[in-house]
Amino acid sequence: MSDTQDEGRGIPKVKRFMLVNRKAPYGTIYALEALEVVLIAAAFDQDVSLVFVDDGVYQIRKGQQTKDIGQKNFSPTYRALGDYDIEKLYVERESLEARGLAADDLLVPVQVLGAVELGALMDEQDVVFSF
Repeated sequence: MSDTQDEGRGIPKVKRFMLVNRKAPYGTIYALEALEVVLIAAAFDQDVSLVFVDDGVYQIRKGQQTKDIGQKNFSPTYRALGDYDIEKLYVERESLEARGLAADDLLVPVQVLGAVELGALMDEQDVVFSF
């Protein structure tokens, strides 16, 4: 039996996908591509969670202005994640603190976890993608 099938029923098994966002939102393609992968996984009814660490915390920072860099501001898309049943958003406490940010500075509600707690959460996932 395939590991992607529910025992005896032929029903696709839900996988736990975690996407770890490490890069700043603009200047590379990583942040936007991670967002696209999240939406695709959710479209296939998978258990999706997002983690923001390092400069990735800037992806969900309030007040992004992209006019001067000539790129579209895609940060409002994060507010729509709940519409796709993506509600597991995590931010590493140490990354926020190192950048002088707090949970109130972010666009969307997140659970702030320490590095050790995030590591344990990552260990529970079936698939982890790092962008």
